[in-house]
Amino acid sequence: MKMTGSQIIVALLEKAGITMVSGIPGGSILPLYDELCKSSITHILVRHEQAAGFIAQGMARTTGKPAVCLATSGPGAMNLLTAIADARSDSIPLVAITGQVNTALIGTDAFQEADTFGLSFPITKHSVMVKSAKELLKALPEAFAIAQNGRPGPVLVDVPRDVQTQVIDIDVLPDMPELGNSADERFLGLGDSLRYHTSEKSIQEILPKCAEMLLCAKKPVVYAGGGANSPDGAYGLSRFLELYPCPVVTSLMGIGAVPRSYVGTVGMVGMHGSVAANRAMHDSDVVLVAGARFDDRATGVINKFCPNAKIIHIDIDAAEINKIVDADISIVAKAEDILPRLAAILVSQKEQCAFHALAKDREEWLNSICALHDKSAPTSVEEGTNPRAFIAEIPDFAHHAGLREEDIIVTTDVGQHQMWTAQYYPIERARQLLTSGSLGTMGFGLPAAIGAALANRDKRIICFSGDGSIMMNVQELATLAEQDLPVTVIVLDNGALGMVRQQQEYLFSKNYSASIFKKSPDLVSIARGFGIDAMDIDDDPQWFKRAFSVGPHFVRVKISMSENVLPFVKAGSANIDAIMN
Repeated sequence: MKMTGSQIIVALLEKAGITMVSGIPGGSILPLYDELCKSSITHILVRHEQAAGFIAQGMARTTGKPAVCLATSGPGAMNLLTAIADARSDSIPLVAITGQVNTALIGTDAFQEADTFGLSFPITKHSVMVKSAKELLKALPEAFAIAQNGRPGPVLVDVPRDVQTQVIDIDVLPDMPELGNSADERFLGLGDSLRYHTSEKSIQEILPKCAEMLLCAKKPVVYAGGGANSPDGAYGLSRFLELYPCPVVTSLMGIGAVPRSYVGTVGMVGMHGSVAANRAMHDSDVVLVAGARFDDRATGVINKFCPNAKIIHIDIDAAEINKIVDADISIVAKAEDILPRLAAILVSQKEQCAFHALAKDREEWLNSICALHDKSAPTSVEEGTNPRAFIAEIPDFAHHAGLREEDIIVTTDVGQHQMWTAQYYPIERARQLLTSGSLGTMGFGLPAAIGAALANRDKRIICFSGDGSIMMNVQELATLAEQDLPVTVIVLDNGALGMVRQQQEYLFSKNYSASIFKKSPDLVSIARGFGIDAMDIDDDPQWFKRAFSVGPHFVRVKISMSENVLPFVKAGSANIDAIMN
């Protein structure tokens, strides 16, 4: 049969199970758009390409499956790069398809020409420019396999316009990976770096040593990261903790891997981590690291992070092992695969004396860390809405409006509101919190919420933002209104770039350089102008009944500029030396 490059792309996307893509058309990708409108795939028209990438991330982060975004050549593709880099940093499976100028024009500085492949290469898991329609038959299946296998990440496929229109004869379309199935044997090994995985034989030898180290521990801690923040990872952790109760700390990306309500959950570790979490890591004698890396925001000063602890490090990426902190025992594999097996070994040893010998010490350790964990009501420095208490109470507000905890997914932008959400919102399950972790991209929250809503039609998405972050992608309120999605945007408005202002307060002698807005827009009127129901909580004590009703809503919450995120660990300080006031 004869097919154009564009027809091949659309057919392969449909065969992969892609039902929705986000993007903006432009000259170099118009042939693909012409075929897209004839297909079963729904296109979400955004107002900025960066938002297309974040919408795809919202889909991928909630489902664990690769999602697709589109952009044209030059500025379109370049606008997409921030979202691609963000996906790479947080290990999110994404396939970005970009248009490129005609092959004959490449290298001539043609209209809207840019070296998309070269620009994307350092920030993707894999990047390719296809030179013929035939190459698409290999490039697209590989793109999806690489995006989801091993440590997930973004893949970019750059397609010149003439390749999209080129007609070729093909006998049959190639197989596509099953979305979310990284064990698909047809594509196993693509993007997976299997040669770097710990062999099954070695795992069988190592796991008993892990169990022995844990049974000899008096002060063990589980450190859970994004690699364990999936339904399977959360199950593995719960099974392990049933048999071996101990304090659990998380990275920002790991929030949700263990329910906030679990008795041993003592919060996030690091710069804005809880006192109990940072103390637990510092005083521990064994740390089981499940799907986490030792990011600088989590560790503070490395030699004071967990100075007396033996480290068991389980991670899918061999490059993360011994990169920052040396591991005493390491396994390169999925945490969700290893944790249940480790639990099974502990079950087999439960009747042995070694299992119980130090159980009392571990119980006392757990109780002491839990006692240290600050469960007091959040306090405010000034009159007005206390952002910590307000965020903590959102599930109750939503409940009064008829929502259940399991009906809610939370997204955030980046800044003070992000940290308050991480500290105080009671996240109870894996993939419930979507936030830009490693790259820390302002403007993430709203489009990610749109993507989450598109992939989870039965959920209410709550997006926490700030008056600085919301302006980064405020145009996507038009997309939200157009799609009429169940998204509630809550903006904490303090008239400043709050986190920048806070650091200037503590680190730069209160020299507030370019961090306080001289003129703030009327955000409620702006949202209404986009066709979104909008309100200020000061004007309506029953705001929550409206804010969590059917359809999209926008809520402005005025807070004091003096509110700070605490604890706060200065750069160059140990986590246990955090500023508390």
